[in-house]
Amino acid sequence: MSKIKHLYWRAGFGLSPQEWEERKNWSIAKAVDQLFREAKAAGPLQALNVSSLTKKPTKEQKKMERKYVGRQNTACLVRMANPNESAFMERMSLFWHGHFACSSKLSKLAFNQINTIRKHALGNFRDLVLAVAKDPSMIRYLNNQQNKKNKPNENFARELMELFTIGRGHYTEQDIKEAARAFTGWSSNLSGTFIFRRRQHDFGTKTFMGRTGKFDGDEIIDIILEQRETAQFICTKVYRYFVNEIVDTRIVDQLATQFYQSDYNIEALMRSIFTSDWFYDKKNIGTKIKSPVDLVAGISRSLNIRYDNEQALIFIQKALGQILFNPPNVAGWIGGKAWIDNATMMLRLNLVNYLLYASDVDFRTKSNLKASARNKAMRKLEARVNLAPLQQILSTNNQERTIEELSDFLLQRDPAVDKKLIQQYAQSGTGQDFIKMAIARITSLPEYQLC
Repeated sequence: MSKIKHLYWRAGFGLSPQEWEERKNWSIAKAVDQLFREAKAAGPLQALNVSSLTKKPTKEQKKMERKYVGRQNTACLVRMANPNESAFMERMSLFWHGHFACSSKLSKLAFNQINTIRKHALGNFRDLVLAVAKDPSMIRYLNNQQNKKNKPNENFARELMELFTIGRGHYTEQDIKEAARAFTGWSSNLSGTFIFRRRQHDFGTKTFMGRTGKFDGDEIIDIILEQRETAQFICTKVYRYFVNEIVDTRIVDQLATQFYQSDYNIEALMRSIFTSDWFYDKKNIGTKIKSPVDLVAGISRSLNIRYDNEQALIFIQKALGQILFNPPNVAGWIGGKAWIDNATMMLRLNLVNYLLYASDVDFRTKSNLKASARNKAMRKLEARVNLAPLQQILSTNNQERTIEELSDFLLQRDPAVDKKLIQQYAQSGTGQDFIKMAIARITSLPEYQLC
């Protein structure tokens, strides 16, 4: 299978038909340079109806906040599917959003946090950790507003080490207590800005990871990053996400050494991965189960889908079990086989069919959704699929050849089913009808769930 296609699925969300036609014969070096160039040019996002914060929001204000966060959610998914945006920046933002998992109930905080992540997504990991530690959304999510010198709150300090940097087994409960003292007074105001409340900060001496001093939060982060285990922990997570859930410890050791010696340069780490021969080994291609966001963004990108009501994108995320800006907990989404269960399997296998033939489909989701909500959502799932770009890259009207080309474009690995069966399934149609039927069949294969 194509190395280029593998790269664009792991560093992005697949390819549009035009991108596939343009780039399928590119060298890896050229493609990687293009990905990084586009990501660096992406810049910050422009605010979408971001409201002001209030100390005690009314019921109506809370409703509007949910609406605004929803708009940012769908805007993210639309960017992931848009060939004119940097898919690599969106991919890195999604990765760090899952790593520094945080549920944002206020639109301004959600917006600021995603821009913070984008700013540092390919920069220095220390800068990223420090920026997240000072991010008002994270501060509120992990209760650092309540972290005061006379009553330390350990939530952020614990997750900083367990989930965000060094991992379990490399710190003690006493280290957590001392780190919490260092982050006292780190807070935010109603404008959604980080503030340091001096009167609430513990300026006393702390002993942390064998070091003693009057440490503040910045210095705690520095000490954590001085431990090589931090580079090992982050590189292991990066490997599982971008390469393979089955970790090759020899390769991760090499990546961790490079990451540590580069002073935690994220861009250098990612370039090393994408330009390495082992990244394109057969064992790493088509072995990752697409997350719901991967699946929806990839479908939208490859089939040029536009949603008449973008609320449908949120409904699909809910039905499949991954909602942007709303991870299940601070550990983020588990991923892997956890994406597939009895409630989501049929929806995943038939989602493209639902989008291609929306008017004829009884769209059902998880049983815990109320019937009234289900029926309402069914009416909202309206999408326009423009197959013209895909048709333009098909070289012939020969049905057998069309199946080959569609499979090559849509799948990361050869299907277990005989392609002649796919052709037979779609034989009753002609022209675009045949293409639609073929696409529906190919995307209903288990192989389409992999990237």
